[in-house]
Amino acid sequence: MAPHTVLLAAPRSFCAGVERAIDIVEHALRQRGRPVYVRKQIVHNAHVVADLESRGAVFVDELAEVPPGATVVFSAHGVSPAVRTEATRRELDVIDATCPLVTKVHNEARRFAARGDTVLLIGHAGHEEVDGTLGEAPERTILVEDVDQARTVAVPDPDRLSYLTQTTLAADETEEIVAVLRDRFPNLRGPASDDICYATTNRQHALSTVAAEVDLVLVVGSANSSNSVRLVELARRTGTPAHLIDDVGDIEPEWLDGVRTVGLTAGASAPPRLVDEVVAALGPVTVLEHRTATESIRFTLPAAVRPS
Repeated sequence: MAPHTVLLAAPRSFCAGVERAIDIVEHALRQRGRPVYVRKQIVHNAHVVADLESRGAVFVDELAEVPPGATVVFSAHGVSPAVRTEATRRELDVIDATCPLVTKVHNEARRFAARGDTVLLIGHAGHEEVDGTLGEAPERTILVEDVDQARTVAVPDPDRLSYLTQTTLAADETEEIVAVLRDRFPNLRGPASDDICYATTNRQHALSTVAAEVDLVLVVGSANSSNSVRLVELARRTGTPAHLIDDVGDIEPEWLDGVRTVGLTAGASAPPRLVDEVVAALGPVTVLEHRTATESIRFTLPAAVRPS
């Protein structure tokens, strides 16, 4: 590979919610011993999951796979009330690793539905976070995935209407959807503060300042990581070729043909070491970091695993 300049977008990699979720599983393994069961992937990254599996975490799709009375961790993406009810019925030792920013959205869903509103949830069907939020008030919540659905969604009462958003969406596309909804429903109400999490916004903003200045963008993250996929889409909207890679092994040599400057970032669930490995694999490079924000947020551990 010819020498390149690498522009590192910052912030990148782990956010506070991801760090907290991983810490919870690690504390549970130390305190309770193996195995510790985890419903779904604790965060959406193949390397994180493989590392925790090697230490005794057992990842399952549904609670039916967890032995009665065993310890189970709920992932950072949150769960519906129905899942919590099933865990209680099976007498499972539950440790909740739901990101506090996702919990905020769940609380809003319950509050908006309780005041009689129909809730328009902007998000992607099938994503675990969306499934959990929909479960808070399924009879009063309608999923809106894109601008086309925003233009056509039918609601029972346009004067009793609120919206919420998945926390890992692209900010610019979400604003477009909300604008369409507000145009159709002038009395639409939203959350007091933005539901898209600070880490998602920060990583998108950082990459947006880099993407137009490079020949190629590489985003480190797994294919099921919503915030990582959004970063790739953002870069491509600037006209810059962009690829999502789980690790350095996914880089195709032809991507680098004629490329002199590479923009590099990582989704909020991707370990920082993977970025370092990509830089090393690109050969002799000049590395420049472009930082647009400094993150100092830390979330406390739940009482169930908090050291005494």
